[in-house]
Amino acid sequence: MRETTFFSILCLIQMATPDDEVIVDPMADGIDLSPFVDLLLDKQVVKVMHAARQDMEIFFEICDKTVPGPIFDTQVAAMAAGFGDSVGYGGLVKGRLGVNVDKGARFTDWSRRPLSDKQLAYALADVTHLRDLFPPLVDELEDKGRLSWVMEEMEPQMDEALYAFDPELAWQRLKARNPRKPYLAALRAAAAWREEQAIERNVPRRRVLKDDAIYDLATQKPRTLDALGNLRGIPRGFERSKVAQSLIKRMNDALNDAENYAPIIEKPIAMPANLGPRVEMLKTLLKLRTEVQGVATRLVAGARDIDQIAAFGDKADVPALTGWRRTMFGDDALALLRGEIGLRLDGEDVVAERF
Repeated sequence: MRETTFFSILCLIQMATPDDEVIVDPMADGIDLSPFVDLLLDKQVVKVMHAARQDMEIFFEICDKTVPGPIFDTQVAAMAAGFGDSVGYGGLVKGRLGVNVDKGARFTDWSRRPLSDKQLAYALADVTHLRDLFPPLVDELEDKGRLSWVMEEMEPQMDEALYAFDPELAWQRLKARNPRKPYLAALRAAAAWREEQAIERNVPRRRVLKDDAIYDLATQKPRTLDALGNLRGIPRGFERSKVAQSLIKRMNDALNDAENYAPIIEKPIAMPANLGPRVEMLKTLLKLRTEVQGVATRLVAGARDIDQIAAFGDKADVPALTGWRRTMFGDDALALLRGEIGLRLDGEDVVAERF
């Protein structure tokens, strides 16, 4: 649960193996989670999860800032197996096992005790179905030569930087609206200050200051408490709080060294005009290729890939022009741009033909 805290509160752990299934209460007095941590870090044991990103963030913390592994994410695997983009757990279980997942206890307050038998049964189903999904899903991916795709797609999830909260990088969560260094320095300082406050107090960022207030600070660049109190996005009376002085000091330090403190923002590359038709044709080709192969389009190429290929052809630096993605789609995308592949209607169907 994370509604009122910065860090997620671990309320329940569910595990299943081919032989056992268990629920652990991490909130129980005196419980020792070290055996569970050892299991997470055991490289000989594959941990199967669905949409693992949030779970991994929690595990990173309880594993003393270490990313557990190896991990197999069934959501990623389902995309490679043809279940569409970001398939939900219930949809995957229904599609593969023919079981309807009871969602009646989905919005339970898992921090409250005791938990009912219905809640525990719902929680355990999260992993017992995963246990049953995993072997046939792996077999199918191996038969299709796609297991390596899944492992490649999951590699970024093993990057520690994904789960570490570095306050000096908190500005990256925001959209810089001005390229000038004083603005960027103020934006970085305000975002870093908020991140530190949220971590120290273990509250959501918005409870410290909302994003609109961070943008106000970056635009107006207040150097005094009075100037801070005049900002529209700052809560009334905030300038009289104990923490306001530390914010003003942070702003002044940043603005006094804006040339060095401002983050470097890469200028967007100018895109050629009239890309629309090329983009739409590439999207159609991508849909055709992924439908034939039974792969989620997002796994092969995202919107940025399409835009970059449309604009820069084989000079585009995108995943869609590397590895298995290039074989499935990238080479044909470039051929389409060269006029070597055409799209036509065959009745109600769109057909791609190579000339």
